[in-house]
Formats: sequence, C-alpha cells, structure tokens
Amino acid sequence: MNGLMLVGFAMVAFVAAYFLYGRWLVKTWGIDPAAKTPAVALEDGGDFAPASRFTVFAHQFSSITGAGPVTGPIIAAMFGWAPAMLWLLVGGIFFGAVQDFTALYASVKNQGKSMGMLIEQYVGRTGRRLFLLFCWLFTLLVLAAFADILANTFNGFTKSGALNVPGAQAATISMLYIVVAMGFGVFIRKVQPSGLVKFLVAVVLVVAMFAVGMQFPLYLDATGWRYVTFGYCFIASVLPMWLLMEPRDYLSSFLLLGMVFGGVVGVLVANPVINMPAFVGFTVKGQSLFPILFITIACGAVSGFHSLVSSGTSSKAIANEKDMLPVGYGAMLVESLLGVVALVIACAAASNGTLPQGTPFQIFAGAIAGFFQMFGLPAAVSACVITMCVSALAMTTIDSVARIGRMSLQELVAPGEGEEAGSLAKLLMDKYVSTILTLVLAYALCLAGYMNIWPLFGAGNQLLSAMVLISLALFLKSTGRKGWMLYVPMTFMFLVTMSALVISVVGIVGKIGTGDFTLMVDGLQLVLAIALMTLAVLVARHCGSGLLKKEEDPAMAAE
Repeated sequence: MNGLMLVGFAMVAFVAAYFLYGRWLVKTWGIDPAAKTPAVALEDGGDFAPASRFTVFAHQFSSITGAGPVTGPIIAAMFGWAPAMLWLLVGGIFFGAVQDFTALYASVKNQGKSMGMLIEQYVGRTGRRLFLLFCWLFTLLVLAAFADILANTFNGFTKSGALNVPGAQAATISMLYIVVAMGFGVFIRKVQPSGLVKFLVAVVLVVAMFAVGMQFPLYLDATGWRYVTFGYCFIASVLPMWLLMEPRDYLSSFLLLGMVFGGVVGVLVANPVINMPAFVGFTVKGQSLFPILFITIACGAVSGFHSLVSSGTSSKAIANEKDMLPVGYGAMLVESLLGVVALVIACAAASNGTLPQGTPFQIFAGAIAGFFQMFGLPAAVSACVITMCVSALAMTTIDSVARIGRMSLQELVAPGEGEEAGSLAKLLMDKYVSTILTLVLAYALCLAGYMNIWPLFGAGNQLLSAMVLISLALFLKSTGRKGWMLYVPMTFMFLVTMSALVISVVGIVGKIGTGDFTLMVDGLQLVLAIALMTLAVLVARHCGSGLLKKEEDPAMAAE
C-alpha cells in the first residue's frame, strides 16, 4: 500500500460527502438565504458581527484545528493504519461534520444561542445549567493543555540549555500576529476592501511577519511564555471578534491550509510507501482498540469542542444561511483530510512496523519540513514555518476557548426569565471577572503539564460530543425535522466515552495507597473525571427523556 492511494481515496470520499451528504442535510432541514441571520439582526460590534464566507470558514477551521488532527492519528497508528483510516473517514463524514454543521445550524436558527442556551429552550433550565457547567470545566482542560503546548513550543531554550532558534522565531511571529491582526481588523472594518485586496494584503503581512520574526527571535523560558499565553487569552476573550480573533484566524488560515496543501502535494510527489501493517491487533501495549481508538482520534473524526465553536462564535458571524454548509460541514472535512495526511506521513516514516522515535508533532513536522525542502525552501526557513504552524494550531484554539469559557460561565450564572440576578451572579456575569476566573483556574491546571491533562481532555471532549449530539437530536425533533442520522453517532459516542472514563477512574483509584499516586495530578484528574461522568449522565437523562417523548409541546416546535 502506498500513501498516494490513501490520500487520493480520502480526498474523493470527502468531496463526495460534501456535495452529496452535506447538501442532502441542507435540503432535508432547509435554509432560507433571504433570512436575517443573528449576525445581521443582532449585530453589536462585539460578539455578533457578520463576516464573509471565507472569513467565517477561516475562523471555524483555525479554531477547531488544534493538536488533535496530527496527534491522534499518529498515536492510533499503533493499531495499524486501517482502523485509524476508517475512523477518520466514517467519523469525519457521518459523525464530526454532521455534529459541527448541525450545531451551527441550530444556533443560527435560534438567534445565535450557544449549546447551553439551546438546551434550556428545548429541555429546561436544569439541563442548561448542567451542560454549561460541563462545558466550563471542559474549557479549563483545553486551555491548560494547549497553553502548555504553546509554552513548550515557544521555549527559547532546550533541556541542555542551548538556544531553540525555531521556537524563538515562531514566538516572535506569533506575537506579531496579535498586533498585526488588530491593525488588519481595523483596516477591514474601515476600508471594507474587496476579497482580492484583502487576500493580497494578508499575504504581504504574513510574509513580512515571517521575515521580521526570523531576524529577531524572542528567547523566554516556558514559564514566561505561560504568562504571555494567558495574557493573550484574556485579551482575545474581551475584545470584539472583528478586532482580533476574526482577522487573526484569517491570517492563520494561510498557515494551516498551506500546511495541509504542503502535506497533500508532498505525498503526491513523494508517493511514500506505508511501512505499517494494516492491522496490528485489538490489544496493543496493553491498550484495547475499543474504546481507545475512538478517544485518541477526536479532532479529525468527531470532537465535542467543535460544537462550542460552531454555536459559540461562528454562528454569530454567519452573514447568510448559505454559508453554513461550507463553514460547518466543509471545515470539518478539511480537518479530517489533515488527519489522513498525518497518518500517512507517520506510517511512511515507520520502519518494520514501528513508528519513529519522538512525539507525534516531531514526526509530522519533520516530514512536512522535508517536503518543503524538496520544493526548494531552505532548511532553516522550513523549520521556522513548521514550528509556527504547530503553534498556530494551538494558538487559534485557545483564544476561541478562552472566549467560550467566559461565555459559558456568564450563561451558567445568568438568571432565568423573570428572575433577578443576585450580587454574586452580577459579578460573575461581568466579562472581565468571568474571564479572569476562568484563566486563573486553567493556569492552575496547566501546571500539571500537558501529558497529565491530555488523557482526561480526550475523554471529556468525546463525552461532550455525545451530549451535544443528543441535544441536537432533540432540537431536530422539537422543530419537526428528521434527526435519525444523529441517533447512531450519539449512542456510539456515549458508550465509548463512558467506557473510557470508567477505565481511567479504575486506573487512578488503583494508584491510591501506592507511591505512584499524587494528589495534585491523579487526585485532580479523579475529581474531574467523576464530575464529568456525573454531569454527562444527568444531561443525557434530561435530553433523552425529551427525545423519547411521543407527544411534543407545541410551544417547542417554533424555531
């Protein structure tokens, strides 16, 4: 088997899925191109701001494409390339893309409400609060994990004390991205350039930032970059979308799409041979294919976090309902393609059925850098570009998560209709206070380290997906739309993730009383795992009871 066949087959499958299954969903549920979207009807210059189709696509794709599409498939390759490939195809087309599109669709059809507020409308206030509490706890895990990734990527010093030049260069470029993006946002809002002019200016800015960043690297240690990263998260959470996040995601999309394009073209030119068996076994290194495969590959197949982006930020920028398909369904398929490329690259770099030494990112980055050098890009420039792409994967995720975490906390404490907020609720509803509280708790988790947070993050992420799919199925039923296409994904993901969390809890409990158990790491993970499981069961019960009702409340049938 060669890599060209796998990537080519995946591209054909994803394109066919977009034009056949994606458009069938649009036709089945219905869109109204003449309708005023929430971004237009509720424009406030802050969270609600209409944007062009590609701008929203860039925001969605940049926000959802974190470390997962690269990390997950490479780790899952230990079971062989076939199981990982099948899950990327089936999960991406029928699970992930459907979830992302449906969450975006439901939000746009309901005044841009987030998933938590949608649950209140179709389930009730208790369901809303349980879901929002789960979401808020989950955002803490995401912020902690990705902030630690960034801090270690930007770290200007290696373990031996030598200078980490590519990391320092990427750090400078990333800081420039923040400042330049704000200027670019003002330029777009004031000048309102055409799509071509906007594209050309963006290309010039990206090239200029790379040129300056490579000449003036910033050397800080990991601790210093943690402070900077969380400072950036605060700014991204409170500033208007049009001023920072949307222009930054637009500029970052050139890096991320370029990385996908470079990987695809590299595979087409090099036509690498797959050096991993198609299937290794159901149990590898003490890990069972079920449920580990479906937890390990989240982004690229299905990720609950994506629904928070779809309903939390992207839905508030959709200018026309026709844009929902490319933004919700299309962005996920591009991410799935990245997962396939990462899988092929890792399996091609394997030797006698064994993956190369190093982290998944090191394996992937080394191969992509080799492709760029094959196209004539100098080695030093290639190293800087790939390091910047890796950091962009994490950075374009944490700014969205910081904003979503702030909004989840605000919605969690917000009073119901007819109620008056107390003094504590009013304090927590302040965007500055809610942002600070979210970031402080996330920073405390970040100190535990990325590797200690990631397993719980993966299980929590997939459990969130199960809850979202159940909630969206209820939305479709309540509004008289067909929702059977969500039943298998929601049931499968709930069983998979609950199984994985039970296994994790049993493993942590088994450490108690031994020298391997640490309160700050294992104890915190145990508490969070039990909390997530409990909240998930309660949310599933509330949503499931509504889904199983034979009689519908007429008041719930309105969009």
